[in-house]
Amino acid sequence: MTVTAIVGANWGDEGKGKMTDAWAAQSSYVVRFQGGSNAGHTIINDFGKFALHMLPSGVFNPNVTNVIGPGTALDMGVLLDELKALSARGVPTPKLIISDRAQIVLPVHRLFDELEEERLGSNSFGSTRRGIAPFYADKYTKLGIQAADLLEPARLLKRLERLLESKNVLLQHLYGQPPMQAKDLLPELLEQAKLLAPYIGDTASLLQKACIHGEPILLEGQLGALRDPDHGIYPFTTSSSTLAGFAAVGAGIPPYAIQQVVAVTKAYSSCVGAGPFVSELHGAQAEELRKRGGDAGEYGVTTGRPRRVGWFNAVATRYGCRLQGATSVVLTNLDVLGYLDEIPVCVGYETDEGIIDCFPITSRLEEAKPVYKSMPGWKSNISDIRQFDDLPLAAQKYVEFVESEIGVPIATISVGPRRDQVIAR
Repeated sequence: MTVTAIVGANWGDEGKGKMTDAWAAQSSYVVRFQGGSNAGHTIINDFGKFALHMLPSGVFNPNVTNVIGPGTALDMGVLLDELKALSARGVPTPKLIISDRAQIVLPVHRLFDELEEERLGSNSFGSTRRGIAPFYADKYTKLGIQAADLLEPARLLKRLERLLESKNVLLQHLYGQPPMQAKDLLPELLEQAKLLAPYIGDTASLLQKACIHGEPILLEGQLGALRDPDHGIYPFTTSSSTLAGFAAVGAGIPPYAIQQVVAVTKAYSSCVGAGPFVSELHGAQAEELRKRGGDAGEYGVTTGRPRRVGWFNAVATRYGCRLQGATSVVLTNLDVLGYLDEIPVCVGYETDEGIIDCFPITSRLEEAKPVYKSMPGWKSNISDIRQFDDLPLAAQKYVEFVESEIGVPIATISVGPRRDQVIAR
């Protein structure tokens, strides 16, 4: 069996969508196993430029079956809008199956996300306000709505009524909002359910059989290791596990089926959202890197917010690769650095206890300062290069240095946003 997990080594926005799109042609299945519409994958291919939030990144290949697994937070409105958008731009209708055990992001989840961020004010966590934290809270307090519930209106109504019992207390007495009625939510949910019913099925059995038959499967992660709620920069994390270790759970396959874990990281650092970011740049340096980054600069796919950017953080990336159990690494956006005379790399953190090269807990991370080692720049455009040996020597040395710092082979290098702008080592 050939199962590969593609996951992020950092704060998210590393380029996982591009790599999933590029490798989907060799896969039978592409599976979303966690997260929801709170992060997006930017993809540029023969059909144009797309930002996907719910659909797996294999939807542009007609031979791929795209799966939304039980570990995801299914936003039906976003999913239906994306399907319409693909059709409007000439993309053939993708093969799509939604797990009957996947749970639904409801309007009340989005409302609570917005109300809580407003209540927290300057102490907010930088939420995308897509309802993700309230969704997962309900999932683990056993109040969630599964996709299968959508197909049974009487059961759905009872589940909604139970969920709203406690929600209405908070709406009235914490947020000063009017209560919500289950019967008011029902019509929209049933209409969406009618449209999605043909896609709902038993994805776990499907993927387990595919594993047995040795069919190639890509498991597509969302966000990165440093946003994991157990091992990341808590509490500035997402609400689902971003690690390859969860991929088996979120997809519904045996853990031993995952043979390869590909961690994706940029040749510099970027993130959207709050939390400590040791190698962050500010001012003109940051704006120049942000402007040059990617196809349209460093701006969040979901939020549109300017991404925070900084030099490559070897301490954080090494930690992220180890958490992911990476067997290889994809280094993206190497071409972006071609304007620099020298390229700093963060190789350690200066703390009250001295210089460290391990990734500490959040409270110590907030006080840490970066320790840099500078590498020579190559001052040229490398976006048309397809062989590693054809890269300028300084670019080769930069890749080799990053590889030695993170301790995992860099097997693939991306030198542009298109699926063909890839160097295999």
